[in-house]
Amino acid sequence: MAGAVFFWYALGTMSALSRPIAITDIETSGLDARIHEILELAVIVVDPHTLEPLKTYSTKIRPTRIERGAKKALEVCGYTPASWRYAANLRTAMENYAEACEGAIFAGHNVFFTWSFIAEAFQQSGIEDPMDYHRLDLFSVAWAHQNTLNRPRAAMRLEDIAKALDIDPEPKPHRAMQGAKLQLAILQKLMRP
Repeated sequence: MAGAVFFWYALGTMSALSRPIAITDIETSGLDARIHEILELAVIVVDPHTLEPLKTYSTKIRPTRIERGAKKALEVCGYTPASWRYAANLRTAMENYAEACEGAIFAGHNVFFTWSFIAEAFQQSGIEDPMDYHRLDLFSVAWAHQNTLNRPRAAMRLEDIAKALDIDPEPKPHRAMQGAKLQLAILQKLMRP
């Protein structure tokens, strides 16, 4: 018990700039976290100084309301009942995600969108969010480097940023781990001299 108390104290006193970064990507059945659901979840937890991966987690999540899914969203991620046959349930997925992300800062390209689904999944699964309260929006990081990117502000989609940095785009259909890897590659290229 004393070790657990020390661990939580150490996390509580850790500077936000020293916390690992949990680069998260999701594939969903639509755009509204209150109606749609996460179909696939991936995270790459990286060292905040070196941006080198510390751990990863990825899983497909068995939908419970697929009839509400938007046709376009299901096409984007390549959803079929057969390919999701062995997917994890939401509770198991969020338990594993929480374990991987403990004490980390949540990061994503469209952080509001991704976080809205993650927060809803934590609530629905009954799993406590173990992450720091700060959020890192990779769009904002790219926006701050727009002179380096030589891109107009209107062209700041993930694939636009990747193209500007000579990084291969995410293949289709989209997979959450491929999206997380692309976000990491962009962050590394923007933040390393």
